[in-house]
Amino acid sequence: MRTYANPVIGGFHPDPSVCRVGEDYYAVCSSFEYFPGIPLFHSRDLVHWRQIGNVLDRPGQWYAPDGTPASGGIYAPTIRHHDGRFHVITTDVGGRGNFLVSSDRPEGPWSDPVPVALEGIDPDLAWDDDGSCWCAVSGVRVARIDPETGAVLEGPLPVWSGTGMQHPEAPHLYRVGAWWYLMVAEGGTAHGHSVSIARARSPRGPYEPAPANPILSHRSTDLPIQSTGHADLVSAPDGTWWMLLLATRPRGYFPEFHVLGRETFLTPVEWVDGWPRVGPVRERHPAPAAWHPVEPPPVRDDFDTADLAPHWISPRRRPDGSWSLKERPGRLTLTATGDSLDRPGHTFVGRRQQHHDCRVAVRVDPGAGRGGLSVRMDEAHHYDIEVGAGTVSVLARIGPVRQCLARHPVPSGEVTLTVDIRTADVLPPTVIADGPQGLGVRAGGPDTITFSLGGGTPVRLAELDGRYLSTQVATGFTGRVIGMYATEGTVAFDWFDYEPAEGVDR
Repeated sequence: MRTYANPVIGGFHPDPSVCRVGEDYYAVCSSFEYFPGIPLFHSRDLVHWRQIGNVLDRPGQWYAPDGTPASGGIYAPTIRHHDGRFHVITTDVGGRGNFLVSSDRPEGPWSDPVPVALEGIDPDLAWDDDGSCWCAVSGVRVARIDPETGAVLEGPLPVWSGTGMQHPEAPHLYRVGAWWYLMVAEGGTAHGHSVSIARARSPRGPYEPAPANPILSHRSTDLPIQSTGHADLVSAPDGTWWMLLLATRPRGYFPEFHVLGRETFLTPVEWVDGWPRVGPVRERHPAPAAWHPVEPPPVRDDFDTADLAPHWISPRRRPDGSWSLKERPGRLTLTATGDSLDRPGHTFVGRRQQHHDCRVAVRVDPGAGRGGLSVRMDEAHHYDIEVGAGTVSVLARIGPVRQCLARHPVPSGEVTLTVDIRTADVLPPTVIADGPQGLGVRAGGPDTITFSLGGGTPVRLAELDGRYLSTQVATGFTGRVIGMYATEGTVAFDWFDYEPAEGVDR
């Protein structure tokens, strides 16, 4: 029997929403403070996904000022297809609130935002037989809206607050047969996360909860996949049902750490006595009937295209003049807009870390500038290897502390900077020999991040514990992003390699 591996979209891709159009599936995820916003994926089988763009791909649609905090910005989009048009509704937390964009084609262009005058996060869209458009928000409340203008025509109506756990959110409305189903997340998006559902004959209610709520939760289990919730349902052409959801994969010694953020998982759904039934989310499941693998992305980006690939993101914005693929053809040039990664407003172009074990390398010419490669959670939590003024340095920013951990002289011109990330054995802290300093402690963190200079026979400069770049330390809703930066002058990058370790499924 053919099986698939979870997660189906690895790395910091939380709050998935999915819709089907014929035999094609489209999914979107939260992007928070990163621009472009709302990554958009396409699949023919729910297992193999390819990013085809970003819904919010121009500053006129969404702009995040420097005051936007880490984990602020774009929350929990919902994607739906109705009457030949795609619709995405989302929340700009701390900004314009809820808004809706639409497009005839999933690749775009997507419209300018239409504000929706509803409070609450995680907005949803569903259409009734008479063409009425319903929007549900956290709380949980539903309202009838005009998707063209964003006007609220009826409500919001408080319809169901879940089973009593904290943070009833992520509502999704579905019409299945004669029933309207309202599915929500509860318990917060950490270890208490769960999925519950209720049904009614009308979007207005009254709703009766499922007798087996929550229909999904991994809380208080020792399963390797945790924090399951914030789910969306979709039916396949063969009549089977599936659920996309977020979850985490914690690593390390107690209390464990997750470093990739909340990822997108897939699990099968059965309908029993009029209710969806979902088993535990496993690392491997029997695959859907359709099977359409996609070509894996190349290890190397040579920056020889007219525009950046859609997986490249930047904190808050990417202003014109801060980057170019034309200034030195075949290279990405970054021009500093700030002198430190410790404050918003810097120049950074990165991609999500999607595998626990991976290797990242860049070929960089600093010229008279300064820049390099950073493993980033936010402005207060990042590790950097940078080159400038004839020196390669390894820097660590952990909360209020910033320290240079290694320096190595280099001649002028291009150098190769490398980051290797490897998961650590899940062992308790142990006392070990630590050179001339005597005794040290090996901590049971989730992984080790090694910084090196050079390619074939690299010079290892520093090895750091990865726990300080985890959600449990940095807090927030995002995961690691690894990327290139400039903090002085203009820095040119010839190529960027991202390579999963051997033996991983994706």
